[in-house]
Amino acid sequence: MIDLEKQSGLPITWDGKNKKIIFSEELVSGEQVLRTRQEMKNVLFEPDEEGPEEIYCFYRGVAPVEEAQEISERGLRYDITILCPGTIGREFIKTTGHYHSEKPGTGFSYPEVYEVLYGRAHFLLQRPQKDDYGEIEKILLITAKPGDKVLLPPGFGHVTINPGEDYLILSNWVANVCESVYKPMESRKGGGYFELYDEEGPVFLPNSQYDYLPSLRRCSVMPVPRFNIHTGLPIYRVLHKDPESLSFLLYPENYGQVFEEYLQNLLKEKSTLSSD
Repeated sequence: MIDLEKQSGLPITWDGKNKKIIFSEELVSGEQVLRTRQEMKNVLFEPDEEGPEEIYCFYRGVAPVEEAQEISERGLRYDITILCPGTIGREFIKTTGHYHSEKPGTGFSYPEVYEVLYGRAHFLLQRPQKDDYGEIEKILLITAKPGDKVLLPPGFGHVTINPGEDYLILSNWVANVCESVYKPMESRKGGGYFELYDEEGPVFLPNSQYDYLPSLRRCSVMPVPRFNIHTGLPIYRVLHKDPESLSFLLYPENYGQVFEEYLQNLLKEKSTLSSD
């Protein structure tokens, strides 16, 4: 048993022996959604190769019983996601990948913030050219470990990959009205790059279903003080420390400059993982 309360700010435990998360009776565990290999065939590099049948699951709307109504009234949702380890064929286990719906009348899609609670994560973030999901303007890879937080800014779709040998457990805050838009990635057979296993280390293979892909750029985890996204403070605890700092999830149109500065900070590093 691994106690994740200090990491998450909530009374949850990872039962590694039985491969399941245990929620305290003090919590509303929310709706559980399971993603299977069959459901994900359209986005897998080698869908017919060997691998686990159950790929990942997530719990929508996790909250302490006494705080669930307040969170709902604020228009927010806190989720927990669990990805199994391993590969399907040569490809590391990943989420289906999706974009976020746009907040009507603003030109901004809803952002999201993730925290790694257990395991290691690769976040693949991609921003398409305007109105053309087949041409990608920017594509980034962020490596995160327990305690790291990753902001997904408006305009970016994302895929989460488990490159480790153990389970990956994540939490996230997002606006309750935000919808996941899966079709653009499904129609292109997945995200812009596939992460494949190689004895010498991971290999990132461009997805040939895209009309244009830039180099995959490796970026570091970047704190965002304006939103209370930083090491040492679980993202759930932001609700208690300064709930108004989560308003960027609901009103992204008011924080365009902050998102742009965050993106520029990510892009300051010159490391790339592939060639144009």
